[in-house]
Amino acid sequence: MNKIKLLFVAAAALMLSACGGVMAPQIAAPNQLMSPTPIEGNTGEYMSPYTSDGVLAEWVNNAVNAEMGATVGGMAGAYAGQKLAENIPFIGGFLGQELGNAVGREVALEMAGGEEALRDTSDISFNSLEEMSVWMYVNHSSHEHYADALESAMSVYPELRQIYYVALQNASAGYGY
Repeated sequence: MNKIKLLFVAAAALMLSACGGVMAPQIAAPNQLMSPTPIEGNTGEYMSPYTSDGVLAEWVNNAVNAEMGATVGGMAGAYAGQKLAENIPFIGGFLGQELGNAVGREVALEMAGGEEALRDTSDISFNSLEEMSVWMYVNHSSHEHYADALESAMSVYPELRQIYYVALQNASAGYGY
């Protein structure tokens, strides 16, 4: 499935570059971007997968195992949405995705130790996923466990999957957070 996605992205990029010289947005190197300032403490809406001293938050280690749960939840939700609205194709798929995200988040959150564990083991937070995305990229993208931290955050905050690259593109284009 990942190979198909990769081929689709590559084909889309080739088509964009072949169509009138339109290029896909570029993402700047981490050292070329301004880092948003995190909230000291856990009062923000979104908990950072890193602590203020640059190590992974304790909940991330638990959440690494949650990706399987989020995937299972997403598949179950998609199936349920399909069955609920079989005669309405577009709405059924949307409902399935939303239900899958909700179930996947709950499973991931539970495997990470719950909302309380997220807050208890995080000493920095953010009020937007855009800010958290850029901050993580600027400050931690060279960290050896960055992929785990990002995947864990995406499991707990499923909407981060759609926001992450857009936030980096916007920051690269000079839109600050």
